[in-house]
Amino acid sequence: MNFLSKSAISWSYTLFILLKLSIDIGATQTQCKESRCGNGPAIRFPFRLKDAQPNHCGYPGFELSCMGKHTVLELPKSVNLFVKNIDYKSQLIELYDPNDCLFLKLLKINGSSVSPLSFIKDELCDYTLFNCSVSEDLDSIVIPCLTSPHGYQVIALYSSSSIEYVPLAFCKKMYNVISVPYILLSSFSEQKYIYMNWVKPNCALCEVVKGYGCRFKDNGSKNETECYQYPKPSQTKKFVAIGATFGTIVLTLLLVLAYRAYNSNEQEKHNQQRLERFLEDYLALKPSRYSYADIKHITSQFNEKLGEGAYGVVYKGKLSAKFFVAVKILNNLKGNGEEFVNEVGTIGRIHHINVVRLVGYCADGFRRALVYEFLPNGSLQQYISSPDSDHFLGWEKLMDITLGIAKGIEYLHQGCDQRILHFDIKPHNVLLDHNFVPKLSDFGLAKLCSRDQSMVSVSTARGTLGYIAPEVFSRNFGNVSYKSDVYSFGIMLLEMVGGKKITDVKEDNTSQVYYPEWIYNNLVEEKEDDGKIAKRMAIVGLWCIQWHPKDRPSMKVVVQMLEGVEKLSMPPNPFGSTGQAITIADLPRRRGNNVELETIDELE
Repeated sequence: MNFLSKSAISWSYTLFILLKLSIDIGATQTQCKESRCGNGPAIRFPFRLKDAQPNHCGYPGFELSCMGKHTVLELPKSVNLFVKNIDYKSQLIELYDPNDCLFLKLLKINGSSVSPLSFIKDELCDYTLFNCSVSEDLDSIVIPCLTSPHGYQVIALYSSSSIEYVPLAFCKKMYNVISVPYILLSSFSEQKYIYMNWVKPNCALCEVVKGYGCRFKDNGSKNETECYQYPKPSQTKKFVAIGATFGTIVLTLLLVLAYRAYNSNEQEKHNQQRLERFLEDYLALKPSRYSYADIKHITSQFNEKLGEGAYGVVYKGKLSAKFFVAVKILNNLKGNGEEFVNEVGTIGRIHHINVVRLVGYCADGFRRALVYEFLPNGSLQQYISSPDSDHFLGWEKLMDITLGIAKGIEYLHQGCDQRILHFDIKPHNVLLDHNFVPKLSDFGLAKLCSRDQSMVSVSTARGTLGYIAPEVFSRNFGNVSYKSDVYSFGIMLLEMVGGKKITDVKEDNTSQVYYPEWIYNNLVEEKEDDGKIAKRMAIVGLWCIQWHPKDRPSMKVVVQMLEGVEKLSMPPNPFGSTGQAITIADLPRRRGNNVELETIDELE
């Protein structure tokens, strides 16, 4: 009897502990379940609702709050920004200001730490603000929400740029602002959102596997996290109800679940080990290194071929059930590996919406491969067609694509720590995502140079015939510089307007070579909206293909022209001496337009 009593007490105590544990787990899951503010983004670990959920539901510093139906993130110095979206897989949070003055909000922070969140480092610039009492056509960025209706305007200049050629006689320096996202002030951008990311905690590995979430480890240390499998919503309630009435059944179920959890945990560890090697680098915005065996696995033994070019073959691959990639296998016999080094060394450090993402690379012995994000709509080349064609996208969509390409090239020229010259701008190297957002690709011929220098020396002509600027062939036209990319962009723009490939020299009809001249001679005033868009694109394209680099606009000015910030005028005739004598002064004014800068060697 004593033995039976002790056994009964032991079983009762064990049952009580297990029941209490199950109830506590159910309560914890209820407290920390995914929530929202109205129709806002989902809020789950590492984030938590500040006044509605306990501290263990979120990582320190990741508190959000609700303001009506809006989700709010509070930054230092009482700066509140509304949350538009949270990407848990990429560990990015998208923010906006309901008063449409993000710059004013960032001005209050001005370099203060926003840890544990941070702005994307490669997209930050330092600016100096000026208060100008007289309106001047400056090469600067006007901040409308800081500008007074009484006559003065607030402008921003790069802190590192020279003001020798900027007329600031009627301007007064206000102060310096550091670490401002570049896209927020680029080219009179109407960008309404900024992005911040986080590195710790790294819960992205959990988010990649469907049905898994992230939480604190149950060991008393709040600096460590773990992945766990979400229970089905109905299981927790049923589990607690059955446990309260049928203790023996609950105990049996707990033992079964514990056994299954043990087995599934082993499989989970195996999956995490397989993914962790490359996903951590990917989520930290750095390209991962793969072995050739990885490449074969990703492409399913090179099963689906997407295309083939001069430097290699491209195959479709898959990193996960929903994340597809394009894998370029480089030819072993082409060149000395310069294209591979250029790709990894340039595109690997860039993060911009109009530049293709380099996910990783392979350098396994003599084998070389590049792994990009997969863009389902292919290259722009297949959509260059006449308005009567079934492939014609419409003028408004073509204008959106053109503007995206221009902003991507402008970012390469002005938005990075070092200026990047692409040297192979053409429709085939512009890829389109599922929303037809353009992304520049193929940086195999790219060169780096200092941002404070404009010219670069090249030993041989580089690029694709028909898109190569005249100065790349002969220095009689001027020095090679970022204006060479402007020329290639202009040729591509005229192809988009004409719906035909200007540079196709294989056809017998040689009049195609002079198609830009035909456009120049036949530009007329159009009354339809579509006609106005086509005419604007054509005029901008003709400005870009001027023979001499100093007569071409910078990409920053090109963006302004396309956006309609400046009224367009007809450019000089670049095809002969019969054209009207229009000078570069007809272009919107920009700093240092006619200044000859010294030639420098590219950075290796």
